[in-house]
Amino acid sequence: MLYYLFQYLDKVMDVPGTGVFQYITFRSSLALMLSLLLSTIYGKRIISFLSRQQVGETVRELGLAGQNEKAGTPTMGGIIIIFATLVPVILFAKLQNIYIVLLIVTTLWMGTIGFIDDYIKIFKKDKEGLKGIFKVFGQVGLGVIVGSVLYFSPAVTVRTDTGKSDVFRTTTETVIKQVPVEEKSTATTIPFFKNNEFDYAELLAWTGDGYEKWAWLVFIPIVIFIITAVSNGANLTDGIDGLAAGTSAVSVFALAIFTFVSGNIIFSNYLNIMYIPNSGEMTVFIASFLGALIGFLWYNSYPASVFMGDTGSLTIGGIIAVLAIAVRKELLIPLLCGIFLVENFSVVLQVSYFKYTKKRFGEGRRIFLMSPLHHHYQKKGYHESKIVTRFWVVAIMLAILSIVTLKLR
Repeated sequence: MLYYLFQYLDKVMDVPGTGVFQYITFRSSLALMLSLLLSTIYGKRIISFLSRQQVGETVRELGLAGQNEKAGTPTMGGIIIIFATLVPVILFAKLQNIYIVLLIVTTLWMGTIGFIDDYIKIFKKDKEGLKGIFKVFGQVGLGVIVGSVLYFSPAVTVRTDTGKSDVFRTTTETVIKQVPVEEKSTATTIPFFKNNEFDYAELLAWTGDGYEKWAWLVFIPIVIFIITAVSNGANLTDGIDGLAAGTSAVSVFALAIFTFVSGNIIFSNYLNIMYIPNSGEMTVFIASFLGALIGFLWYNSYPASVFMGDTGSLTIGGIIAVLAIAVRKELLIPLLCGIFLVENFSVVLQVSYFKYTKKRFGEGRRIFLMSPLHHHYQKKGYHESKIVTRFWVVAIMLAILSIVTLKLR
């Protein structure tokens, strides 16, 4: 909103200094600072409100150290993250930008699913929360929306290196200039490869001529899978104080770099990466989201004063997935969000092995002392703070390696 106000003051009223709002870096900085303030200052008020409403965590007996002390700690703290993210975005971002619209829809959509899940757990006294099938339906629904918009919207394009040749004739010479072309594409980036662009439409090349127009049959299911997998991975990672918020903040920071360079024609040309017009505006959203996550850690670090609940974890996963897809870096997710992947995989591996051994030997056996993986280390006697800090360190290493792929091919 303020963007349009200052644009009017600059273009129409010619007020000195108001043109600075045209710069993404300036608006991103403001969004980061405001989200930090909102999450830390108003976060305390939201926590107090949740406490008065007796929105406390119900702890299941899992035999973990310090578990019983967490009983009654306010949950649904993801409301803080959502609030602190959306307010700066509404104030400082271009609200007509298709990517900003998608991210706002993602935040509200996944936040609503998580809120319903937490509400059922707390107020309906149902520890299972929202049935898994309904969660999946919600995630699939968002995937269909995001995939359809990214595929069909004319506002979503990429700019290729080769384009039409325009011939300019003067009285003395003829100049041939290469004009880059913005086009619809389902191309993405394959990390660590030199010629690293891959078009999902190529998966249908075997069908014959005209296969490109059916690329949505591949692209949309892939988007659905990524959103479902990452949001569930974030949900499983949210198990001990500060783990999900901290590791997510690291991944989001790396995505901010990818988004900024992909949306800037100078940097994308220098780095020889895909230029995505108008995607740079997502940097404002990412800055706001990053500030909200860091501010939330003020209260969520050990010992936590509030838990994010599914309201926060599902929202975080959904946003990260959509950001990666929009900036054509979704194939980097296994590396960039390696913590989510390992946590998710540890659960799948544990459950699968337990069922297999029970069927074959008559009793279920386990690979880990407990899953997800962070609980395995708790069972081994590691303190929560040590586990979280080491997971953060690993997340930072993975983020650095992900950023290095801009040049390492």
